[in-house]
Amino acid sequence: MLNLGILISGQGSNMEAILKSIKSKKIHINPAIVISNKSDVRGIKIAQKLGIKTEIIQSKNFKGSRSDYDKKIISTLEKYGVTPKNGLVCLAGFMRIISPEFVKKYKNRIINIHPALLPAFPGLDAQKQAIKYGAKYSGCTVHFVDSGVDTGAIILQSIVKIRKGETEKTLSKLILKKEHETYSKAIKLFTENKIKISGRKTIII
Repeated sequence: MLNLGILISGQGSNMEAILKSIKSKKIHINPAIVISNKSDVRGIKIAQKLGIKTEIIQSKNFKGSRSDYDKKIISTLEKYGVTPKNGLVCLAGFMRIISPEFVKKYKNRIINIHPALLPAFPGLDAQKQAIKYGAKYSGCTVHFVDSGVDTGAIILQSIVKIRKGETEKTLSKLILKKEHETYSKAIKLFTENKIKISGRKTIII
């Protein structure tokens, strides 16, 4: 069975949805470790309540480069069996850009979710960008992580209609519901070896 490592920075709502899907046996993967780059965040408390091991690797005031920090993350993942051969790393609200070294080591084994229909509106404040540009639809995208920002091969997308008078807050709430469903579906596909990467595209088998 694959070992799962989840990286978080805050509330951990996507993490919680993933862990609950695993607990209910919708996804067959071992939730080995949840790592946060911040202490005293809600996500860590939720993971502990669900019986998952947690680690905090503080990024604030970290003495060293991004690569040095990621080496600590990698070392911790490997300690819990989340290896490049037998692991999957999920970014769930992890507010750091990971280093090229990390991406290379775990090639095609790191996935992320973004609150927009990529390649539209990458980076921060995606919901705000969608409203500002008058988009009629938004949603979320689960994708593999590469060395760019939200540029990796797309696995799954879910669509949300932007209603008249929509605000950043209301749109974020609508998209978050879709995120919880879509992320778990993508992980399930990964665990069942149903995702094949062909260049910039993924093929769902």
